[in-house]
Amino acid sequence: MPTTVAYGDHPSQIAHCWEPEGEGPAPVAVLLHGGWWRDQFDAGLMDPLARDLAADGWAVWNVEYRRTGGDGGGWPRTQADVGRALEFLVGSAASEPERYDLFRVVSVGHSAGGHLALLNALDTGTPVTSVVALAPITDLERCAREGLGEGAVGPFLGADPSAELYATSSPVLRVPVGVPQLIVHGDADQRVPVEHSRDYVAAARAAGDAVDHHEPAGADHFAVIDPAHPAWRGVREYLAERR
Repeated sequence: MPTTVAYGDHPSQIAHCWEPEGEGPAPVAVLLHGGWWRDQFDAGLMDPLARDLAADGWAVWNVEYRRTGGDGGGWPRTQADVGRALEFLVGSAASEPERYDLFRVVSVGHSAGGHLALLNALDTGTPVTSVVALAPITDLERCAREGLGEGAVGPFLGADPSAELYATSSPVLRVPVGVPQLIVHGDADQRVPVEHSRDYVAAARAAGDAVDHHEPAGADHFAVIDPAHPAWRGVREYLAERR
């Protein structure tokens, strides 16, 4: 079972840490859950992936963050929480170099967590060396225009976001990210259309990013976080190359 550490004073500023099987220093997987940034969803969504990665020798930080609703989240606080969790990870690794290998840190985010993973990888001070984005949200203006997430963009960005705010908060408009990426998005996704990731991949590659793109046939929005699904086996193969 994981232990829980606090990286801030707010109750949601915590990370569930899964110890790897085997000897260290271990590569680190930072997990970021989805749920359209809303407080109805929490880091428990990523527990099956955390368990799977820990069994494969990864040290796992399953990060919680402030979300919209009654949790005090929203832009830019939610993104800042992830950055703060990564800073805390760096400090922990510095004090325990036998446990964590900061030369191998992958950020694995699903849906809204994929959005946060991509944006936080832009920070030049981040320890993240690669990103795996699973059915990520990459274009907030497009999501708002298409009515995705039952209107989730509004509570996250606030009323009537400006074009500048949409640009700042949308990974598709912030490329290049600057680290290798794997984008996995099922072609039967009912929550975030696969076309969003296709357009993100094209933009990132055009900007010079190294991006692998997997599009598992028949996979819906949640298949990509099922350890038993072929989509996740593809992720594991990608991660094995970064061990």
